[in-house]
Amino acid sequence: MKIKQSLEKFPGGMMIVPLLLGAVINTLFPEILRIGNFTEALFVDGSSTLIALFLLFTGAQINFKNVGLSLKKGATLLIVKWLVGILIGLLAIMISGVNGLFLGMVPVAIIAALTNSNGGLYVAMVGQYGNKTDRAAYSLLALNDGPFLTMVALAIFGTIGFVEGVFSPVSFISVLLPIIIGMILGNLDNELREFFERSSAVLIPFFAFSLGMGIDFKSIIDGGLSGIILGVITVFITGTTGYLVFRWFKWNPIAGAAEGSTAGNAVATPAAIATASPAFSANVHLATVQVAAAVVVSAILLPLYIGFLVKLLNKKGYKVPGDFK
Repeated sequence: MKIKQSLEKFPGGMMIVPLLLGAVINTLFPEILRIGNFTEALFVDGSSTLIALFLLFTGAQINFKNVGLSLKKGATLLIVKWLVGILIGLLAIMISGVNGLFLGMVPVAIIAALTNSNGGLYVAMVGQYGNKTDRAAYSLLALNDGPFLTMVALAIFGTIGFVEGVFSPVSFISVLLPIIIGMILGNLDNELREFFERSSAVLIPFFAFSLGMGIDFKSIIDGGLSGIILGVITVFITGTTGYLVFRWFKWNPIAGAAEGSTAGNAVATPAAIATASPAFSANVHLATVQVAAAVVVSAILLPLYIGFLVKLLNKKGYKVPGDFK
């Protein structure tokens, strides 16, 4: 039975099929794998550990001479996604109706969904379609995890200021450290670098399944049509913008598109903002369920969109990622 070969027939199959399988199980039978010990540790709670190990293996592939390119890619993705999010959010605030909504969407939900990204999904996508500098770019992308950049945007708009605890330098360092350790090990020993390179691809379906176990399809229903629209906007606008910017720089455009998702912890962002500014408390529940829907929709839609973009590049004669920096 050729399971691996069958999975690889789907665009991003080694990632999207386990992720969707995990989401289906979590939605229909949420407790079936939550039985403790090794089973729950691997299949439910394993994503953070497996992604950390993947980042360490990725760091080992980076020559100290190539660090600058990884940082440039990470900074570019961070800035592009944030700018797109605040510009669309500002437009929504300016033309929202008397109820404070734009096409049924809460402006704060739009900014929260568009300025955050699912790091695990990015790692999975570039793990399959990216190169070592694309994967190492994740070290900077940790900055858009949570409410910090959303608050920065709203502070710029003159709506609210910063509040204590929205960003922790220690959290950022904790993301960066596995990559740095991998870099040191890989640069000290070429054989260790080759060993880690052979091992990294094995991790993708396992952490993808674990990510799926954090997705509940019911969130799409709770968020309604506006939540679905928000997820679609996140994928096609932020993902496509990242794709085009990376094409312009002659970098791997698939890595640019891989940022087109919403982070799971962005669901808490509207409540954090409402705590900082009571002006947002009226629509905080609606904003929360809309962001939750965007998380699920983008997690499903982005890998399919990435697969389409890869096929498009292949038709144009490009090999991904081989023909790009």
